Formats: sequence, C-alpha cells, structure tokens
Amino acid sequence: MSAHSLKKSHQCSVCFKHFTNKSHLTRHLRVHTGEKPYRCLVCHKGFAQKGHLGIHERTHTEEKPYQCSLCLKTFPQEENLINHMKHHTKQKPSSESLRDFKHKSRLFSYEKFHTEEQQNQYKCSYCPRKLKTKSNLVRHVKLHLGEKPHQCKVCLKAFPRKHHLDHHMRVHTGEKPFHCTECLKNFTQKAHLELHMRLHTKEKPFQCTECQKCFTQKAHLVLHFRLHTGEKPYQCSLCLKEFSDKSAQVSHMRVHTGEKPYQCSECQQCFTENKTLVYHLRLHTGKKPYHCAECGKDFRLKSSLVSHMKTHT
Repeated sequence: MSAHSLKKSHQCSVCFKHFTNKSHLTRHLRVHTGEKPYRCLVCHKGFAQKGHLGIHERTHTEEKPYQCSLCLKTFPQEENLINHMKHHTKQKPSSESLRDFKHKSRLFSYEKFHTEEQQNQYKCSYCPRKLKTKSNLVRHVKLHLGEKPHQCKVCLKAFPRKHHLDHHMRVHTGEKPFHCTECLKNFTQKAHLELHMRLHTKEKPFQCTECQKCFTQKAHLVLHFRLHTGEKPYQCSLCLKEFSDKSAQVSHMRVHTGEKPYQCSECQQCFTENKTLVYHLRLHTGKKPYHCAECGKDFRLKSSLVSHMKTHT
C-alpha cells in the first residue's frame, strides 16, 4: 500500500472519495444522506456541520466578530468583511488586517475587490445597486418592474432589452455567427463559444476555496460549493425533500407526477431523466465508453468501472 493511500485510508462507500480520518468521512457522508444533526435552539433549522450552525446562530445573537480595520464596522462572517472592503478603494489595509486572513485564497479574493471604485451616482430605489448614468438607471429599474418592451414577432416572447431579443431571434433564424477555430462548431452567442473553447484549452478559471477543485463555469462552482456548505435551497412542495440544485428538484417531482418525458427511439421505453435514457441507449448501441487501464475491459456505466477497479487494488 502506498504512503498516499495510508494517509487517506477512510473511503466513502457512495462516491469512493478518500479521507485522512474517520471524522472527516463521517462529516462528508452527510452530503449523500442529507443528515443535519446540528439544530438551532431558536428556530430549529438544521445544519450538516457545527461550524455552519455557529455562523447561523449569529443571526439571532447579532454577534459580529469580524471588524473592518479602516472604518471599524463589524460583520457576522468573514466573507461579509471581504465583500465590504471593496468600498475602501483608496485606502490600503493595515498589516494587522492582513493577518486576519488565514488562507491565501481569501487574501487573493480581498485584493481582487480592492480596486478603484467607479463613481456610481444614481442609486436604485429597489435594490442597493448604483448606476453610472441616469439612462442606465432607467433601464435597470425596468428589470424590477418586469417591463419587457421588446417582443419577438415569431413566438411573441418578450424581453427587457433589445440585445436579448436579438440573441433570441437566432433560435428562429438558425444563425450561428460565432465559430470555433479548433473544431469548426458554430454557436448562436459569443458567451457559448467562450465556454466551449475551454474544452480545447482545458481552462478552468473558477476554483473552490475549500478543496481547490476547478471548474469551467461559475454556475458549476456555485453548485459544487453546496457540497461543502450543505446548502439545499430547493424544496419539494409535496414531500418537503430538499435539493442542492433546481434540476434535481424538477427531476424529483416526476416521482410524484409519474411523468417520463424521455423516450427511447428504439424501443419506446420512457424515463424520468435524460441521463437514464443515455445509459439505456447504450444497450442498443453496445457503446461502452468507460475503459479499464489495467486490463482493457470496457464498461457501459462509470459506476461499473469503479466497482471493477476494486478488483485490481
């Protein structure tokens, strides 16, 4: 057994991730079980980790242990302080305040926000945002009012801004003006092309501050981070089960409705999730995309490969 495996000898039976000690594994398993053993004595809200409960309790006690060294304002969480510091754009933090940031990643986040602030003069009456010009403010307020003056003449869908309508029209025209120079694939929007290019460059600019795992999209990082916080903001209205992402909630609702929108074109069997249909189609195509590097055997499912790999250890 290698020195590395000895250091991480505790393995999760669900996702096979390794941990250095049993307490870390026990805490990790709550990601899969949804267990929240730490309860707030005031509002009875549950948390997967004791530290998260401690942060939550400050909403009741109004304790604010993190203080700005420049204006002495206090905050309940370190992240709140970091976000606040961006307002002090023309002052340098003291060496004492720098020592308050224990992790390099958090210090980097602080320095990133510590840039010159734009002079935003026009404040929105609906939210804390400030805009540079009056015309920007007028356009911004329309988002709060729900105004959508730009309507598609084909499907009558409406949009708050003209460029949103312009982007939408490509759905009807089939226009894809943005081209990948590597594989010649075309896209309707520049942002979609930029995301696609990361498949070629292997760029993953969004990094988790807890485990340093990197992602190609910010949305993927946000979703991943809920594994660490235990946050599950989406709830089933029927059985009250909680979910970390919206798609999981939508998929779960089909358990109650019985809906199976994904149909196999070969045998007409229906499924509640698209990924289940993808797995099923491999029965017809014979495709086995998961390859064992040790013995060369191929598998239809990744879980089958993971189970098989245990025979080589």
